Amino acid sequence: MKFLEYTPLNRFNIFLSNLNLGESIIRGSLEAYSCKNTVSDQKLSFSLEHQILDYIGQSSDSESPSSLGDLFRRSCRKTLIYLVLTLSHMYPDYDFSAVRAHLFFKEEEWDSFRQTFETYLFEAAEEWAIENDGSSLLDDMTKALDEVMKLDECEIYSYNPDFDGNPFLEKGAMWSFNFFFYNKKLKRVASFRCCCSSNVGSESGNAGELTDGSNEDDVIFDDMDM
Repeated sequence: MKFLEYTPLNRFNIFLSNLNLGESIIRGSLEAYSCKNTVSDQKLSFSLEHQILDYIGQSSDSESPSSLGDLFRRSCRKTLIYLVLTLSHMYPDYDFSAVRAHLFFKEEEWDSFRQTFETYLFEAAEEWAIENDGSSLLDDMTKALDEVMKLDECEIYSYNPDFDGNPFLEKGAMWSFNFFFYNKKLKRVASFRCCCSSNVGSESGNAGELTDGSNEDDVIFDDMDM
């Protein structure tokens, strides 16, 4: 995988790098990666493939094929590996398991992405409109993504890990989401992730309590419908 620098995406990364909304701060990024494997990626891909095949072999005796999802299909395993490789490049200090990651990926429709976007980024959209002469954040981002990724050719996936498996969650986190746009023809993946942290929690010194997950029910929307 290789990070791809695209000018159309830069303005959104600048806008979402540290968006202070008063009581909360949103941090997000919109990045594109080539699926062309480096030498290290090839080794990791080989390892991830064997993880999946071992899991299928160990599970097939006790589980029906339908309970293992699409892992029986080589094309789906390849997609999963590309998504895990993208995660590994986004979070190089975090060790992702393909089998575990498979549990947290879900294929989405554009409408579900839009609903999540409009639900959680409505305040960000208002700030964007103020700074950009009334322009729509979603429309502008859609246009940029389409330019880079050709959205009508993309498969869309959400990644919703549990508390321990989410390297993007910050202290005082209120919510987070991760979406991936995968274009098989272009052999390209774009990731869009956002996390909202409470300024109030940070100032009161309570944010650190979240590191062990003790108060996650109060502040993490683990079950949000995406």
